Amino acid sequence: MLPLLLLPMILQALVMFVDEFVFHRRRGLPRWERLGHPLDTLTVALCYGWLVALPPSQPDALGIYVGLCAFSCLFITKDEIVHARFCDPLETWLHALLFVLHPIVFLSLALIWRAGSDTWVLKGALGSTLGLFVYQLAYWNLRTAAHPAVEPTRLKDAE
Repeated sequence: MLPLLLLPMILQALVMFVDEFVFHRRRGLPRWERLGHPLDTLTVALCYGWLVALPPSQPDALGIYVGLCAFSCLFITKDEIVHARFCDPLETWLHALLFVLHPIVFLSLALIWRAGSDTWVLKGALGSTLGLFVYQLAYWNLRTAAHPAVEPTRLKDAE
């Protein structure tokens, strides 16, 4: 059962890798994305941290987790209105895949958490998410002092 539950996380990681290292690097990130993407990642880390910190037997733990996940699922969509102007269709499609995978990954981790085994998966998810958060802050924000990120051009203007 564990390999099946890990599959959405693996797919999400692959899609995020392509989004980050192909599309973001190609078009550059404006300030709102350089700040917004780490905040997106932080909402995910909060959800994973909840699972690591509390046992599933804790009263209201599942309900609060669902609330945190719902907030994260809504929060990550905040940029899509602007992305529609800056991203090409393939990047927009990758974002749609990420939006579909996001709640499925939360569900997979909840099932692992409820089973009470394989806590290494929960800790690994939290650790890798915090690592992504640090990378996003460092690469896209601290690095910009020496190498300013290129402001993306509006696709609509290029037509």
